[in-house]
Amino acid sequence: MHAITIPESGGPEALVWAEVPDPVPGEGEVLVDVAASAVNRADLLQRQGHYEPPPGASPYPGLECAGRISALGAGVSGWAVGDEVCALLSGGGYAEKVAVPSGQLLPVPDGMETAVAASLPEVACTVWSNVFMISHLRPGETLLLHGGASGIGTIAIQLAKALGARVAVTAGSPEKLARCAELGADILINYRDQDFVEEIHKATDGAGADVILDIVGAKYLQQNVRALAVNGRLAVIGMQGGVKAELNIGALLSKRGAITATSLRARPAAEKAAIVAAVREHVWPLIADGHVRPTVDQRLPMSEAAEAHRALDTGTHFGKILLIAPSAA
Repeated sequence: MHAITIPESGGPEALVWAEVPDPVPGEGEVLVDVAASAVNRADLLQRQGHYEPPPGASPYPGLECAGRISALGAGVSGWAVGDEVCALLSGGGYAEKVAVPSGQLLPVPDGMETAVAASLPEVACTVWSNVFMISHLRPGETLLLHGGASGIGTIAIQLAKALGARVAVTAGSPEKLARCAELGADILINYRDQDFVEEIHKATDGAGADVILDIVGAKYLQQNVRALAVNGRLAVIGMQGGVKAELNIGALLSKRGAITATSLRARPAAEKAAIVAAVREHVWPLIADGHVRPTVDQRLPMSEAAEAHRALDTGTHFGKILLIAPSAA
């Protein structure tokens, strides 16, 4: 098969489409013939040499995919050769084939193009686990999303609205904010010329956000604490704005606030399987009835992954960028 390899860390040009050995499914795994993968920020970090795959994971980038099961490993039940699936991966999505633990599989939603389903597993699992399983967002509460135009943001807006929350988003242009509003966002904040702390307090009569989902990290830490409501929960899932910051413990205590930080990729298989099962139970019905839909900005051939990375780096996209495998082109 062919896969995107990274012989040496570097810029987008470090991604090389090359022939590599086919993976073999181990016990409890299935082999998926990949129709498409999707590009995530973690893939860019891996390409740069800053985010190595967990031990035993595929060395190729790609944290999600969709395709068709072509073989079953020992001990797999509930799935059959020929099933159309999408999958949460620890790596290997930028390839024509990938071995996946069966607990990390989801069926392609009815009526959805298989390739489009590749845009769902990573974002759905990230949002559901952080916003709902950990931060316990409840109906009537306010969720603040940084990066509302991202793949995570576009799904989080829809999920939170479908489950009765009020949604505030930050984005970098009026056009992106308008599209976030079309997905259901209630409070629109342009981070380039507005102070999100002031805007969230203004929009909530001074109360603040009950839950904040943050992809920025250090740069926003102090502002996020100021933006929290009493008993608010801050979930940090990214480091685009750095990894070190000072925290005023007194400010956090005054809010009776909680801060969590999670990474999905390095979690044990059992934890990932539990998250995937929760997503299938709670999110898949919302997709089936049309309350939640993926937002795909671009499709590129998988062999042109370098161009996809450049596109993600520009920050001009809205939603997800797909890589289409040769068999599905």
